[in-house]
Amino acid sequence: MQLNFFNKPHFENGSLKKISEILKAQGIKKPLICTDPGLASIGMTDKIRNLLSNELSPTFYEETPANPTEKAVDEALEAYKTNDCDGVIGFGGGSSMDLGKAVALMANHEGNVIDYSLNEGGFTKIKKTVPMIAIPTTSGTGSEVSVGSVIIMNDGRKLILASEHLRPDAAICDPELTVGLPPILTAGAGMDALTHCIEAIMSPINDPPAEAVGLDGIEKIVRDKSLVNACKDGQDLDARWNMMMASTEGAMAFSKGLGAVHSMSHAIGANQELRLHHGTLNGVILPTVIRFNKDHVGNKLPRILRAMGKSESADLADEIEKFNEKINLPTGLKEMGVTEEMIPELVEHSITDPSNVTTPRLPSPEEWEQLFLSAM
Repeated sequence: MQLNFFNKPHFENGSLKKISEILKAQGIKKPLICTDPGLASIGMTDKIRNLLSNELSPTFYEETPANPTEKAVDEALEAYKTNDCDGVIGFGGGSSMDLGKAVALMANHEGNVIDYSLNEGGFTKIKKTVPMIAIPTTSGTGSEVSVGSVIIMNDGRKLILASEHLRPDAAICDPELTVGLPPILTAGAGMDALTHCIEAIMSPINDPPAEAVGLDGIEKIVRDKSLVNACKDGQDLDARWNMMMASTEGAMAFSKGLGAVHSMSHAIGANQELRLHHGTLNGVILPTVIRFNKDHVGNKLPRILRAMGKSESADLADEIEKFNEKINLPTGLKEMGVTEEMIPELVEHSITDPSNVTTPRLPSPEEWEQLFLSAM
């Protein structure tokens, strides 16, 4: 099956086997494959290497950090240039795919990565990049179909790069690649996808098709019990298929924007000492922001509850907290190592995050502080 949406991802069990064919279609003969140490250590990179035809000459960058950094982009870019590569593959979770997007950008753009962030007016500066393919091994970020890349810059800020030119030229969505993902990462990635769907629906931008896609993602994750089942049994291929589809749908949905959950998680995720998982942060923060937004989103919360298979009169924030408990997510930010002393810096970062453009209710500095306290 091939989805007719944006970059038409190749979505089916076993679709990784098409990698040589897809690379050739993009004119890539010498790909730089950006991945992380964890996947390299369990032999996942060998899986790709063994599927590449003899005329293809890959170079591997296996040091993608949990939250990709400008430093890692520069290191991977050096490997790209040294080995005369002609395209990029992001292979892994959102971090590896985001890193791959940034390398594809910098391979034919001047200056530094930070110059192309939304905060620095980068949207209009980004032109066509070198060819880039995304291959997710988790079900959460949807980076394989999105126009964004999130990078921690050398100055410590976690900033967004965004452009249609950053959408991968092709994507391989093979649910079988997620079978080995442990329950805690399955849960965190799944809550990333759910947060994308819910924040996109709450966004005030009027885009009914994107909203419908988000509602379908919510149904798959919660009502159909796909995330719970994937956490209980990582070998459940139906659950894995549904979660990868919901992840892709989440990114399709947030074409209408995100909101304060992502502003807050980006702020915390910039902390290089904590090194917290982005999706887990989203899941923990989500109930607090739902409560903050509830009187500013019209009839959207009952519709979300209906998609979850819950009563429209239920409290959505409470239902998300129950769901987090069911999949063993932390109960608050304090449990994850966030302290009250960090809040002033987190507020400062959150205020400038581009996700605020589509939040249904923009917090004041004092309200940002209260949101972090409430999420503790």
